[in-house]
Amino acid sequence: MREIFPLLGNSQKLDGGAMFGNAPRAVWSKWAPPDEHNRIELACRCLLVRDTLPDGSRRHVLLETGIGNFFEPKMRERYGVVENRHILLESLAELELTPAEIDVIVLSHLHFDHAGGLLNSWRADSKPSLAFPRAQIVVSRKAWERACHPHARDRASYIPELPKLLEESGRLVIVEGAQSPATGEGFRFHYSDGHTPGLLMTEVAMPKEQGGPVLFASDLIPGAPWVHLPITMGYDRNPELLIDEKSVLLAKCVQRGIRLCFTHDPRVAIAAVACEDGRYRAVA
Repeated sequence: MREIFPLLGNSQKLDGGAMFGNAPRAVWSKWAPPDEHNRIELACRCLLVRDTLPDGSRRHVLLETGIGNFFEPKMRERYGVVENRHILLESLAELELTPAEIDVIVLSHLHFDHAGGLLNSWRADSKPSLAFPRAQIVVSRKAWERACHPHARDRASYIPELPKLLEESGRLVIVEGAQSPATGEGFRFHYSDGHTPGLLMTEVAMPKEQGGPVLFASDLIPGAPWVHLPITMGYDRNPELLIDEKSVLLAKCVQRGIRLCFTHDPRVAIAAVACEDGRYRAVA
C-alpha cells in the first residue's frame, strides 16, 4: 500500500517581481498579493511517500527537504525565512516519524531552499551537520556538478559545505536515467534544464482510485500560477527553454492524468492540469 503526504517545511517571503520574472505586477499581484516590501508568501513544501510492504514494514521516501533552519539569524532575515526552527522535522513528527526513519531523500537540485532542510538547525557553537542519519540522498548528475561548480549567477543559491557533507556521508546517489535502485519501483524521474541544469522531477505512481500519479514539479512549476505557460521566475537560468520544457510536461500531465505537487505554493499542495483552447491551468 502506498500513501503520500504533502509536508510543509520552513516558509519564506521573497520579492514578487523576482518570483514572476517579466510578468507585470498588475498580473501577478492577483495571484500572490505582496506585502509593503513587495514580498509574497512562499511555501517550501516536500512530499513524503510511505510504502507499507507485504511483511508490514514501512519504507519512507522524502521528495526534497525545503529550506530548513540552517541559516544564521542575519542570513535567515535576509532571505525571508519566517520561522526560527526546523519546520520539516516538526511536520514529520506529526506523522510520528523521526529523521532516522527516512530511507531515501530525492533532491530536485541543491539550491538552499530545496536542500537546506538536510541540515540540522543553526547553532553558534556547531558546524553544519546532516539531520537525516541514514537516508540515501538522490541527486541528478548535472545538478550535482552545478552545486560543486556553480556559476557566478547562482553561486549564492548553494550551501558551500553541503557537497562535502554528502560525499563524506557515503550515502550520495547520483542518477542520470529515469529510474534508480535507491527509490525502487513506482518512481520515475523527469529532467529539466530551464531553471537550473539537471533539475530532477519525481513522478510517483499512485492507483487510479487514489487519484493517479503525482509529479513533484519543483521549480519548473513552483506553484499553480506558474502552470500558465508564459509565467517564469527571474531566478530561472533559461526562461525560454523552461517554457518549452513546461509545455511538453504539461501535455503529458493532461494526457496521462498526472497531478502536480507544488513546492512553493502556500495554498495549493496538489492540483490536476486542464487545457482549454491551448491554455493550461491548475485545477486544485
